[in-house]
Parts: sequence; structure tokens; C-alpha cells
Amino acid sequence: MSEEAVQGGGHLAVVPPGERGATRIADRVVSKIAAQAAREAAGTLPADATPPHATVVVRPRVLDPPQAGETSIDTAHIRVHLELDYPCDIGARCREVRRHVTERVGALVGMEVPEVAVHVERLHLAPAHGVAQGRTR
Repeated sequence: MSEEAVQGGGHLAVVPPGERGATRIADRVVSKIAAQAAREAAGTLPADATPPHATVVVRPRVLDPPQAGETSIDTAHIRVHLELDYPCDIGARCREVRRHVTERVGALVGMEVPEVAVHVERLHLAPAHGVAQGRTR
């Protein structure tokens, strides 16, 4: 393609890619992606557990000093809330959720994810085999 575009008989200069504009991804979209990634990473959850949900704060990354030709990359600070069954290795499950959310948000949205805070809101005690459920007299 030439340096100029012809449209309607007039000559228009082609705008370089770095100056054409920007795509803005809403915080709620990033939080839906993070929640889905948390569901994928959390593994099997108790039947009565609330599905994982996430809140996100997206901030523009400030380049200091500004670099010519550098496109801005936003950063997403993510907080994931989930419920787990117990007993389990809570630390390992939270690490896996943190790793997977960081990876998926980075790959799908193209944002840096410097922080994923995982909040375990509730532990569901797994019923023991052979133990009666409910009250006993």
C-alpha cells in the first residue's frame, strides 16, 4: 500500500498504526474473564458453593520516561473470591488460581497483571464416608 490513500478523488494521508487510536476494554469484561479463569483453575467445587467471581481495577501504565512509539499497556489488579471444599491444599489451589488468572487475562486481553488477590470466602466440609448426615440423638 502506498503512503497515501485515494478516496473520493482526493488524497488522504495514511495514519501510522501507533496514531490511529486505542481499544479500551471495560473493567467488567476483564472481571468476567478473570472469573471464568478462576472457575477453570479451581477444579471441582462443592455443589452448594457460589461460583467464583472477580473484581478488577484497570489502570494505565505510566511510562517514565515516555518512550517514542511505545503503545500503552494497561495493568489489571484483580481480586478473586471463591469457595473451596475442605480438606484440601488451600495454598496450592490459590496459587493455581492466581497463575491461571494471570495467564488467561494476559493472553486474552493483553494486559499486565501485577497482582491477583485470592480470597477464600468459605470452606465446605466434605462429608466423611459412612457417617450419617444430619442430627443424631
